[in-house]
Amino acid sequence: MSKTMKSLVIEKPAKSVWTDLPIPKPIKGEVLIRVEGVTTCPHWDMHILDGVPMFPGMTLKYPYFPGQPGHEAMGEVVAVGKGVKKLKKGMKVVAWQDTGQPRPGFYAQYNTFPEASLLQIPKRLTPLEIASLELAMCVEVSFQQLAQLGGIKGRRVGISGLGPAGLLAVQLAKAHGAKEVVGIDMVASRRNLARKMGADRTASPNAKAWLADRYGAKSLDDAIDCTGFPASIEFLMDRTERCVTIFGVLREDVTFRARHMWGPGVTLMGYGDHNRKAAETALKFVIAGKLDLTSLVSKTLPFTRYEEGVELLKNKKAIKILFDPWAE
Repeated sequence: MSKTMKSLVIEKPAKSVWTDLPIPKPIKGEVLIRVEGVTTCPHWDMHILDGVPMFPGMTLKYPYFPGQPGHEAMGEVVAVGKGVKKLKKGMKVVAWQDTGQPRPGFYAQYNTFPEASLLQIPKRLTPLEIASLELAMCVEVSFQQLAQLGGIKGRRVGISGLGPAGLLAVQLAKAHGAKEVVGIDMVASRRNLARKMGADRTASPNAKAWLADRYGAKSLDDAIDCTGFPASIEFLMDRTERCVTIFGVLREDVTFRARHMWGPGVTLMGYGDHNRKAAETALKFVIAGKLDLTSLVSKTLPFTRYEEGVELLKNKKAIKILFDPWAE
């Protein structure tokens, strides 16, 4: 095996390079992965390439960590560090969580990663079919939140914001036994895609066409907001009987009004913690054919066309991009 690899480095806002770096060596508890495919996490990619912090208070320094912000990845274990207990050379794995640590990422031909943050997967699964599992884990956490109230089986569930997370939430709602899933988005093409992915009906967040009513024929039992926009969350609160849980990154205040308090009142629920159980549940649904990650990927590109891929995301011409680190 060569001692060098190619890795993406965002040198400064709007400028990335595909450059030679040494292949890393796994430390204790880590494995070395030959990366086979990485999918974009659109908001991360757009923010970091634009020089904008993903979260309030986040500090950005450039050049950014090599391989970052790539974290939705799968590949093959080619070496193991000391203390690795279950994973072995030749196994196929997928990253189920972003460690949140300042370390190199998966936009590279090789990357080291903690064994605890990886799941072994069937060898038959391709990057297109499984690389986005980390996002599916994130979305599954919102269903864990609703499970605290009794779950969604047999209930009418609304999903607002039909980007990558929302389209996964539509499928997960069906997998968890929702009676009816309503996809809500301003973009007609995304509503159409949601119907193809299992939504029973879709709607635009038009307050005149869908009047505020928490107990009417169109009302929702529960809802998940995947936008993070107060207007979207408040739209759901006015049309949901039991609970609105927030998945999207919230950057502004949401108003809980007197009308939300009675009848009984609607619960506004925050997000939970990323966890392995959520990842294992999502993987189980993928293997069972209940969760299709392939339909999220609009295009496959080499890393040399990274900026082009992010531009497609910005212009809503792609849901996700799959990057192949070995393509020319």
